[in-house]
Amino acid sequence: LVIALHRAVVTGLLCTSESRELRRQVETLRTSRSAVLDVEASELHRIERDLHDGAQQRLVALTIDLGLATERLDTDPAAARQLILDGQEQAREALAEIRDLVRGIAPSILLDRGLAAALESIVGRGPVPTVLVSELAPGERLTPATERAAYFVATEALANVAKHSGAEHGEVRCRREGSRLVVEVWDDGHGGARVEPGGGLAGLANRIAGVDGSFAVSSPPGGPTIVHAEIPISASAPAAV
Repeated sequence: LVIALHRAVVTGLLCTSESRELRRQVETLRTSRSAVLDVEASELHRIERDLHDGAQQRLVALTIDLGLATERLDTDPAAARQLILDGQEQAREALAEIRDLVRGIAPSILLDRGLAAALESIVGRGPVPTVLVSELAPGERLTPATERAAYFVATEALANVAKHSGAEHGEVRCRREGSRLVVEVWDDGHGGARVEPGGGLAGLANRIAGVDGSFAVSSPPGGPTIVHAEIPISASAPAAV
């Protein structure tokens, strides 16, 4: 009887402990996904504002220029021609702004050719010489959420390298470790990077938590800095909780 009672007590304690841990994990996931939804809402607002202030205004000006050109074709061909040329320039600038916006959402190379190609396309853009060390197979595709999360880790971390690190060299590393994709961005700058509320690294931490991944930054004074993210290979987009 004593042994049976002891077993019952132990079982009850284990169940209580497991239940508490499960509730903690659910609450952590709920919080992280809520943060991701807030980030996405803010990003949608930014896109709406940029479209209104940029491309939309240029397209309005283009419409006006073309209307005036139509009116002056017969009476003032030279002025009409200049208005058409101005309209062409407005159209080019609007197209460039829309492309920049789309690139910020998901670049076409990521959608069409996958993560490795997208990372290769960004390492040479910034002012700090950076190389890509990828162990992904050529043309290997992952889930869209995994690829997007990994891509934005690299782009945001490289932006921090360019703006704040004082680095002379950088490196983007991408590899599989079991069922997770590991993305690291290393630089030889002065260190001191921190995850602060409202900052770009905090946004990355929320994004990675939203796909049930992990995120860490190592940046001692004097460097080097390593931004490290682990993303489930089967990551899916967060749903509203």
